[in-house]
Amino acid sequence: MHVGIAGIGLYIPKHYKTAADLAKETAVPEDVIALKFGIKQKPVAGPEEPTSYMGLMAAQAALEDAGTKAEDIDLLIWCGAQHKDYPCWLAGLYVANELDATRAWSFDMEAMCGSMMAAIDVAKSLMIARDDLNTVLLVSGYRNNDLIDPAYPATRFMMDIGSGGSACVLKKNLGRNVVLSSAFKGDGSLSEMCMVPVLGSKAWPPKPEDAQHASFIVPDEQAFKQKLGDVTMPNFYAVIRESMRKSGFGDQGIDYLAILHFKRSAHLAALQELGLREDQSTYLEDYGHLGQNDQLLSIKLGLETGKIREGSRIVMVGAGLGFVWASTVVQWGAWQESAES
Repeated sequence: MHVGIAGIGLYIPKHYKTAADLAKETAVPEDVIALKFGIKQKPVAGPEEPTSYMGLMAAQAALEDAGTKAEDIDLLIWCGAQHKDYPCWLAGLYVANELDATRAWSFDMEAMCGSMMAAIDVAKSLMIARDDLNTVLLVSGYRNNDLIDPAYPATRFMMDIGSGGSACVLKKNLGRNVVLSSAFKGDGSLSEMCMVPVLGSKAWPPKPEDAQHASFIVPDEQAFKQKLGDVTMPNFYAVIRESMRKSGFGDQGIDYLAILHFKRSAHLAALQELGLREDQSTYLEDYGHLGQNDQLLSIKLGLETGKIREGSRIVMVGAGLGFVWASTVVQWGAWQESAES
């Protein structure tokens, strides 16, 4: 028994902020933003594009790509951002209703920017364990750029955050694009080092001025940078290698790396560490960081440019603020039983 990716859908807002726009907002030179931060431009949702809308549009595209009808969905998992249309609200059920997926049940989950890999692994496990789950739709919308104050220096490392949606259709025993193994690593010591300090239960009831402080802060910037610098790249490499090992491969067997957007030097360092060429990944400098949507976006771009071919071993990898590192291996193309872990 196996689970395969039957279709992928994306939604990218039409409005963009360029490196020049970001330079005006942050006082960081335009060339530094474009070259060091690796952001030529990033899509930014407007007021008519709430989080659920972007997920819904991506879901419709994924169903079309998969040739699947909404009534065939058994389960819809929302794996988009917690920053949704309303607090304490299930976006997945809303999307299922808008799609007219009348048979589907739904739940929302999040591992921040590791959510797509976590959702794929959860969905795969449920599909293998249950005989009533044959088609599962994963849906994500993301506009955490709303929560970034460009004038606040400590979170300028997050200036690449934009808006977008992604979705994928998973099918049991599809016979192609098979999901292999995943690996995860968490470090809760970072959980309160970067967060939005208001509008949660620790700061309830809200004060009138809280609306002016609804953005990420870093209480101790030096400690946060030191801690993150110590663990980030080693944990990326650890989950990549573990997911490949569990899939029956060595880390030198990667054909394409679908990795989140981060600064250019880190992207190149990851490729070098894994022995990959630049054409074995896609640097998302025209999109920035779209949260848990980066990996499916990268796969779509990789398919469009011919970087992903029949038989390619794809590693999806990302990291979620808080912090969780996540990696999932996909064998693209026709399934060969001998490759199953």
